Amino acid sequence: MTTRKGRFPSFLLGMLSFCVLLIVWELTVTTFGVRPVLLPPPTMIAKEIAVDLPWYASNAAYTMLTTLIGFALSVIIGVLVAVLLVSIRWFESTIYPLIISFNSVPKVAIAPLFVVWLGTGPQPQIAIAFLIAVFAIIVEAVHGLRSVPPDVMDLGRVLKGSPVDFFFKVRLPSALPSILAGMKVSISLALVGAIVGEFVASQKGLGYVILTAQGSFDTPRVFAALAILGAMGMLLFWLVEVVERKMTHWRHQA
Repeated sequence: MTTRKGRFPSFLLGMLSFCVLLIVWELTVTTFGVRPVLLPPPTMIAKEIAVDLPWYASNAAYTMLTTLIGFALSVIIGVLVAVLLVSIRWFESTIYPLIISFNSVPKVAIAPLFVVWLGTGPQPQIAIAFLIAVFAIIVEAVHGLRSVPPDVMDLGRVLKGSPVDFFFKVRLPSALPSILAGMKVSISLALVGAIVGEFVASQKGLGYVILTAQGSFDTPRVFAALAILGAMGMLLFWLVEVVERKMTHWRHQA
């Protein structure tokens, strides 16, 4: 109960600081007569969203869907790859360096290839979201699977449980906090990947909204899409944090 009371004022403080930022932004733009094409005031951005709310909601839903699919694939495949890396020595020595080197390649540079391979539908956005997000899952999952306390490992060997039971009852619960920490990072990366994919080839989504608005110098529309993206990023991160608290409640209670 104390922890919840402690979090509530922190949330209020964050909202207060955000409101102060909007007020300062509005007053600065109005006082100095900054043109909307350079920096629109928050009231103009809010009006822009309110006027075309169904259109923005449709594009936001498309971006959200591709983000969640890419994120889900990154979690599933990332954890499976991490299990193989930890369990099979030759797999680690041969595949892990390739994963690291491939992660160093800018995904923007290879995004056009996904358009050639997968077409102009949602598949390229999902693929790029997956590629950008999966590395964080792999790294954190490998770290978690290797951080099982030695005494717990010894206890599992003494009890002579099957490898499957040992994995699901010992290794996976011990690695769960690290995997969830990686998910909190990768959910934001998946959103970035979806936007990058929409920049390259898409006829829908918030990335497409930003790209077309930028071409016509419609700065309020660009900021409206950015504001929605910011809200989506906060929502997705909060949802993963809620899952983390539910699945690792013993850590927060401690």
